[in-house]
Amino acid sequence: MKLSALNGPACAVEMIHAYSLIHDDLPAMDNDDLRRGRPTCHKAFDEATAILAGDALQALAFHVLAHAPDITVSAEQRLEMIDILAQASGSRGMAGGQAIDLAAVGRKLNIAELENMHIHKTGALIRASVELGALSAKNIDPGTFERVSHYAKCIGLAFQIQDDILDVESDTETLGKPQGSDRERNKPTYPNLLGLDGAKEAALRLHAEALDSLNQFDSQADPLRWIADYIIQRKK
Repeated sequence: MKLSALNGPACAVEMIHAYSLIHDDLPAMDNDDLRRGRPTCHKAFDEATAILAGDALQALAFHVLAHAPDITVSAEQRLEMIDILAQASGSRGMAGGQAIDLAAVGRKLNIAELENMHIHKTGALIRASVELGALSAKNIDPGTFERVSHYAKCIGLAFQIQDDILDVESDTETLGKPQGSDRERNKPTYPNLLGLDGAKEAALRLHAEALDSLNQFDSQADPLRWIADYIIQRKK
């Protein structure tokens, strides 16, 4: 793989994402047979291969951030990128959120507890992907970074709410993974706590808050606005 042919930060985030999905599907976690309409890694190969593939992708993500030549910002900003992705991936982010999720099966969570779980499990990596993009700009000021980071926090939580909605409304063929799996595992979800209409309203509120965070930006921020729209309109 030639790093010069890649967008380093984007590839690093996707490697962490792919590793998390491989491990999330394992029998010890969610025990899913389908991912994106195809057999999960441990089904197509075996559990050991799936574990090792995830481990390798995680390590490769940080190698890419450390060495990708297309990252032309200062060494300090590159180091901050590595730190952000590490925190988003570990116990203070995705891995910690997954631990909360596994412990919550069969339990009743309140809305604050559910939000905390998803801010870590799903939202942290989405937030990191946006923050790494912001840090790819030279001399980004703290105020701009904070507004972009808040936008990312909102869309990260909205993404998970929409996921919960689709688990109720969609079907396995469209989703590319088993529909209704959250209900079968008795997992806490936004529709369970707020009702389907309440969950949809929560997603719309977060979408509006995300767009408000971009008010001071011109049309160059439109791709971020389109992403926010896609997150609550997506069907899979």
